[in-house]
Amino acid sequence: MMVADLEPVFTLGAARTAGLRKDQVYDLLANGEIERVGRGVYLRPDQIEPAFVSLAAATALRDEATLCLTSALVHHDLSDAIPFESDIALPRGTHHPVGLAHVAWHSFDPTTFHIGRDHVDAGNGLRLAIYSAERTIVDCFRLMHQEGSDVAYEALRRWLRRRGNSPAGLLKIASSFPKAQPRIRQALEVLL
Repeated sequence: MMVADLEPVFTLGAARTAGLRKDQVYDLLANGEIERVGRGVYLRPDQIEPAFVSLAAATALRDEATLCLTSALVHHDLSDAIPFESDIALPRGTHHPVGLAHVAWHSFDPTTFHIGRDHVDAGNGLRLAIYSAERTIVDCFRLMHQEGSDVAYEALRRWLRRRGNSPAGLLKIASSFPKAQPRIRQALEVLL
């Protein structure tokens, strides 16, 4: 078994399934051929974009892991924040993995979890989930008490300045979130 045969980010269990023993994984780690990114999660160096390491590690543990809130705003260039942790959502009721540094876990309603959920290529064919700009704006308005109203309004202003963005499309996504929809409609009326 060669290191190149492993996924860019993998668990100890996946390495065992691929034919590596635990001691062989630790030898690869000691030789610098792989890096530990969390408890039982490893990365092949220079295989994915550094911005996606935490999300890739979370995805290795939970397929549903999705970049959200401030981290997604930064990805969509709707915020200048420099988050210390990656905001990652899982469906409510899903166990949040332990042992991952720099991850802030969020639980979203399973009935709306997949709305606006897109995928990006993180390098070497690794596809990771991230919420669309529209869904992220809706989430910021929905969770304004946690994220702050300034974050939500600034993201909406930046989004509106871009060509091709449709307030109708934003309102369509917001219609699935009855508590956020009136706030977004009011903000659009003021900004437009």
